[in-house]
Amino acid sequence: MTSISRIQAVPDLTEQVHQRLLDAICDGELAPRARLTQEELAELLNVSRQPVLQALRLLKRDGFVIDAGRRGLMVAPLDAALIGHVYEIRSVLDGLAAREAAQRRAVVPDAVIAEGRVAAAGHRLGAIIDADMKFHNLLYEASGNPLVAETANHHWRHIRRAMGAVLQQAGLRAAVWDEHEAILGAVRAGDAARAERLARAHGENAGRDLAAELCRHEREAS
Repeated sequence: MTSISRIQAVPDLTEQVHQRLLDAICDGELAPRARLTQEELAELLNVSRQPVLQALRLLKRDGFVIDAGRRGLMVAPLDAALIGHVYEIRSVLDGLAAREAAQRRAVVPDAVIAEGRVAAAGHRLGAIIDADMKFHNLLYEASGNPLVAETANHHWRHIRRAMGAVLQQAGLRAAVWDEHEAILGAVRAGDAARAERLARAHGENAGRDLAAELCRHEREAS
């Protein structure tokens, strides 16, 4: 928790505290099951207890923080079943986006693939995850349907929490961008059926890999 940088008191302080804690949870700075106290967080963030209390309530509402009995609150553990369910929905939405993009002969910049491969070859998980999100958002934008992105990104923060475990494996990182490139190839060719099939398979594979890795972590922790 000591790695969380401090912030200064400015308007919308609760929102800032909420975002800072959410980022820390999603990036793994605050580990699953880590105990959270208002006093310690307020001191670390250089704020009063009130915005921390309000931010923790928001995080609890969204499932990132849970009760820990007499210990107060803690970071919610990663839930393999939840991630599996999220990806079931996301794979369908990705398939829809790819199909619509292919039918429109939409152009997605090739640079996103090169950027993603550079990020995947590096050691910064945040950059890898951001590159993945950029690819999918470009695909959603190319679909021409703004509701695809709005719906798909609803659970993005839960996905972001889980991605780090799988992306530690360099082989899986390369495979992800091979699949991304194949999807864009089908979109560029106007092959709607193939684009949809590849995008759905990509989402299903990612969900399966994430869920399996999280289950392994749970077994090792028990």
